[in-house]
Parts: sequence; structure tokens; C-alpha cells
Amino acid sequence: MSDLNVGEAVLRFQTIRTNAEKCCSTLVGEDSIWIMVGTATCGRSAGAMEVLESFDKRLKEKGIEAHLQEVGCMGHCYAEPMAIVKRPGYPAMCYGNLNTFVAQNLVDKFIATDEDPQFEFLLGAVEPTEVFPQMKDLPRFGGEERRLLERCGLHDPMDINQALARGAYEGFARALEMEGEQVVEAIKESGLRGLGGAGFPVWRKWQLCRQQLETERYLICNADEGDPGAFMDRTILESDPHAVLDGMLISALATQATQGYIYVRAEYPLAVKRLRKALEDARETGLLGEDILGSGMNFDIDIVEGAGAFVCGESSALMRSIEGKRGVPRVRPPHSAVCGIHCKPTVLNNVKTLANIGHIFRHGVEWFNSIGSESSKGTAVFALAGKIANPGLVEVPMGTTLRTLLFDIGGGIPGGKKFKAVQIGGPSGGCLPEQWLDVPIDFDALDEAGAMMGSGGMVVLDEDNCMVETARFFLEFTQRESCGACTFCRIGTRHMLDILERIVAGEGTMEDLDLLEELSSEVKDGSLCNLGKTAPNPVLTTLRYFRDEYEAHILHKTCPAKVCDALTAYYIDPDKCARGCDACVGSCPPEAIYTTSKRVKAIEQALCVNCDSCRVACPPEYNAVVKISPRSALAEVEPRPEKKGQK
Repeated sequence: MSDLNVGEAVLRFQTIRTNAEKCCSTLVGEDSIWIMVGTATCGRSAGAMEVLESFDKRLKEKGIEAHLQEVGCMGHCYAEPMAIVKRPGYPAMCYGNLNTFVAQNLVDKFIATDEDPQFEFLLGAVEPTEVFPQMKDLPRFGGEERRLLERCGLHDPMDINQALARGAYEGFARALEMEGEQVVEAIKESGLRGLGGAGFPVWRKWQLCRQQLETERYLICNADEGDPGAFMDRTILESDPHAVLDGMLISALATQATQGYIYVRAEYPLAVKRLRKALEDARETGLLGEDILGSGMNFDIDIVEGAGAFVCGESSALMRSIEGKRGVPRVRPPHSAVCGIHCKPTVLNNVKTLANIGHIFRHGVEWFNSIGSESSKGTAVFALAGKIANPGLVEVPMGTTLRTLLFDIGGGIPGGKKFKAVQIGGPSGGCLPEQWLDVPIDFDALDEAGAMMGSGGMVVLDEDNCMVETARFFLEFTQRESCGACTFCRIGTRHMLDILERIVAGEGTMEDLDLLEELSSEVKDGSLCNLGKTAPNPVLTTLRYFRDEYEAHILHKTCPAKVCDALTAYYIDPDKCARGCDACVGSCPPEAIYTTSKRVKAIEQALCVNCDSCRVACPPEYNAVVKISPRSALAEVEPRPEKKGQK
């Protein structure tokens, strides 16, 4: 690209952005009414589309002109469905836990008549900027640093003008004025590390790709998010797809790639839909395709939908899948930056990494690395799931402690339960107990604790979770998702899973614990890719921090958390059971509950399937149904009376 072309391209971008701002500012005025409903996957699952339809219907019935639009997810998944309402005389206000009735009331009593702002559903005020609102005092946001997620939930992801008005592609426009080597150097100075799990410095991949003599190069966005409890990539793609495209353009500028791919799970249909629209709009605007903005740069992006194989999140397996081959990892070196798709230099980064890049060039390197720890700069986005009061997406500076994240921002453990552990880094991550709550969240500190940053999934466990069963659950997932190429991964994890299944069934031995540790070491050392190398992490960390629970299962045939079915039984206390109450009887699917001669209820253990329905159905004033472990602790129960004619 010549300096003349670059100058012309920057001017063209400024014109495009100015037009976008004018287009948006005509809609935003003192007399404008805005209603923005969060319709990402989390919102839709909670009923957001019905709320949107209710708003639309009521506004038309009242003859009210308002700008009703869909937006993405702000991260407050616990409060979905959500909506931002802006009407004259009030700041923009965010409402949560909506339903169709509340939506109608907001139109009738607030928007139309200004009688009742429905404060009981109000989460907080949203202070407006010149064009679109910016979150100020919503609960939980005070402890966050929303950089990567700054546009999520605040604009229509299907409207490129709104994205441009809020800063999308500004980073690319600034990078256009730099040489490719300068772009790489800027990323090096920023300290950005790959946020897909390994934490590899981004600039090294770019630099290695630039050094190759082969001129045909590829760029990949890894959006194959398959970890249980993880939904960060999905949310960004559904809420701010242009942030990813912005980062891919800058990456292409640095690596001189001309073709890009977004490898996304087919199980994310909404993300795919919004990505396709973003790509179409970017091409029409001149930000993708041939001669981008008249700069002479050629770069385009295609979407490849994965079929759901967890192993295809591994870079070399993903590339084979794009080529139409079976997704199996290959031996390295050579690394993909040297020999990737079709044996050409290929750079692969994940969604969060690429979405950060545009913000870095828009705000500056110093802005990005002004927060974070010594070895991990910027912010980290986590998906809080499990036993947590406020599940959803959270963005915090690197170096924030687990305690701050889980208790100050996430709201702690609901129901007055005691915190037991947090599983970090997906199914291959580690389970960290309370003693590690003050560990700073960064790549190196978590690795030292036996866990890993991973893609950002975080599952919180409380006192009702069995750590042996937790290790078995995650190992079962990774064992099932193994591609089978490695003997260590294919057979080693199978043997480990067999041992864990024996232990939760009360059939384990103390020798099994030594064998588990030995197998874990061999699987980690002998596996080809990180799926196998990290699969033993849940087992190793639970053995390290919760060995007493393993010993209880083996030596005492008891499950301290009363979770493992083979070691647990349901029992109805005859002294607490209310005569004549049949609540538990009607709730029991296998009809295992019967009435004794003393007119109290009892459970036939041979029929009980441990579904927990009876305990839930039992009125709290009686609380007669209890779980006991071991099963041998069962008191003698009067046997079920035989029916007439039954021998």
C-alpha cells in the first residue's frame, strides 16, 4: 500500500464513520423514546422475544412512536430478560427480570403516562453519551473494567452504523497508517497474550508468519467454544461481531493474509446469523473484500460451521476440519504460523483475543497495559456458572483475586451455602478450594495453583457438590471427546474414568489413588495435544485438595456431600412425617413410596432412583425426607405390605 492510498483510505473511513454518526444521531434526541431489549441467546431462553413482541404490540395499540430494537447481552444473565428504556425527562434506565405483563405496564404506566416507572424491576440508571448510552451505575459494574464488552448490550449488532458510531473499525483505520512491522511491535508492547487458554504472546505468531517466504497466508478466528459452562465467545459474536472483524482486519494487515475464516460451532445459530450480517455489511461498506477503502489491501472472511467435535478447538485439528478432513491434531513442529491450512502460513487467534485488538489500536498501547498483572496485561472475561448468585459474563482486570470476582462481583454462594471450590479453565481446568481464593487471576498464578486460565469458563461448587463425582464428570466429558489418535489419551483416560466410576460406586481401593496419579502423569506426558495433556487436571487437583473425600468413598463407603447414588439413600423420618400427607407419594416417578401400618410414609429402596423429587415435595414445615450416607445407616423400615393376591 502506498502512502497516497493509505491517506485516501483513512479519509474514506472518516467519511463512513461521520455518516454513521449522523444516521444514529437523527434517531437520538431529547424527545426520542428508546426501548432496547437484550435478545442474545441467554435473553431468548428467558423469554426476551415474547417481551419484545409485547413491547411492540403495546406501543402500536397506544399509537406511541418509539425506537424498539434488539441488542445483545450485557452480561447480567441472571436478570434476563432485560431492556433499556429511555424516555424524555428520565435517564436511560435498565430493567431486569421482565415478562410480557411488566413490558405492557412499562408502556402504559411509564412511557405513555409517566405514572409509575416500575422501580421494582429497575436494575440501575444508564447515563447517555452523545450518541448511545454508556453504563454507569448498574449493580456489579462498579467492580468490573468493561473494555472488551464495552459495546455489548448497548447497540444493535445487526446495524453496522451503530457499531461504527461507537468506535468499531477505528482501530483498523489507525493501524492502516502504520507499517506491518509497526503493527506487530505495537501488539508486542501491549503485552497481549492469547485468551484462548495457552496465553501465548500474540505478536510471536504474527512475527513468525511474517518471516515466511510463502506469500499465500491465512488467518483464523477460533470460535469453537465447547467447554461446559462457557459462553464468552458466543456472547461477543452475538452482541458485538464487528469487534472481531475489526481485530481480524488488523491481524491481516500485520501478517499480510488475504483470506480469513471464522470457525464457529453450528450449535450457535444466532451467532452465525449475526456474523453473516456483519460480514455482508462490512463488504458493502468497503471494509472487506478487494481494495479495502481504496488502500490496495485485499482481505475477505468466510464462515465455517463446526460439527460439534470438542477436539476441533485445538488449532491443528481445526485447520484440518476447515480443509474438509477429519479433525485430528497433528504433530508439531512445524507450527501453524509456518505450515497451517493447505500447508501455508496460518495465524489462529480466538474470539476474545481478536476482539481486543481493535480496542488496543483505538485507545492506545498504554491504555491497554495500564491495568493487569506483571505478566498478564489487560482484562479477562469470565463466564460465571454453577452455584453463584449472579451468573453471567464478568470482565475484570488481570490480577483480580478469585475472592473479589466470586463474592464481591458474582454475589457469592446462594442459599447460605458454603463455598467449596471453583473449576477454572473448562473441563480440563483445575478445581481450586477456599485456600486459593486470594490468588490473582492471571496465566502464571493459576498455573502454579494447578488450574489454568483456559477460555474463561468458571463453574462454582458449594458444599453440596461431591469433588470425586465432579472429577468423574469432567473426565467423562474429555474422554468422550478424545479423537482417539493417541494411545495415552484414548486408553489412559478410559482407565482413569473406570477407576473413578468404581470409587463413586463404593468399590474403590486405596491403591486406586496411586494408580490415578500415575496414569495422570503418563497421560499428560504422552498425549499429542492439549486435550489429553490437560484432561487429568480435575483429577489431580481434587486429589491434591480433596483427598479426604476420596478416602471417605473408599474406606467408609460414604459420600460426604451425599451425591453419589450408590453410597446415598433417601429416608423418611417417621417421627417427622405427617400422617395423611401424600405430597411425596404423588411426586415419586417409580412409585417407590408407600404407607406403613403406622400411617407414615416409607421408601422401598429397590425401586428408588434417587431423583430427589420426594425431598423437594415434602412440605418445609415437616422436612421429613432426608438423604443419608452411607446407605448402611438406614434405620429399619417396615417392609411394604403385600397387595391382596400377591405372594
